[in-house]
Amino acid sequence: MAQQLMLALTGTIRHDGNGGVADDLADVAGLTAWLEAQAEALTEYAGGLGAVAEWVDEPLRLDVVALRRAVRTLFARAVRPAPPSRADSSTLLDPRDAVDQLNRAAGRWPVRPVLSWPDGAGPVVGWSGGPADARIRLLAGLARAAIEFLAGPDRERLAACPAPRCVRYFLKGHPRQEWCKASCGNRARVSRHYRRRTADQPG
Repeated sequence: MAQQLMLALTGTIRHDGNGGVADDLADVAGLTAWLEAQAEALTEYAGGLGAVAEWVDEPLRLDVVALRRAVRTLFARAVRPAPPSRADSSTLLDPRDAVDQLNRAAGRWPVRPVLSWPDGAGPVVGWSGGPADARIRLLAGLARAAIEFLAGPDRERLAACPAPRCVRYFLKGHPRQEWCKASCGNRARVSRHYRRRTADQPG
């Protein structure tokens, strides 16, 4: 679940379809829509958040965007020596600052592991903490999910898609996978073909 949540968070920076970059968290409405779409994944890390439209505001949006920047900084570090996403070339933090930011956010809501074992299913570990404002729980939960992902084995499969215009990070399904999706692979092949044909043209 941590990988799903972190890829969703970093994926809010995306290609806009016109050669530029779009930010799905550019305003409060965008953050609200994203939180509602991620409600199930967030519950594991932040508890039930209720009607998010009632408490999401601009200061929270800025905090989530800052946390996303820290996560994308550490994603860029994780994929080295390959280059980071094109969207991050001028916005990366010092990795030490990014780590500190995640640790501070995660520590704002102390939690403990809680085991549940439903009938007919395997055991599940969740998290429980004391009472806390939904904003604090959200930021702490996102930070904990980032820490869990970055410290886990899936980090080794993380890659930045090198296709033209794509700015996504993704998890490789196999070691030779180059692109985040088939359409990116097709676009990359077309771009290579065009460059070769242009280079072969007489001057």
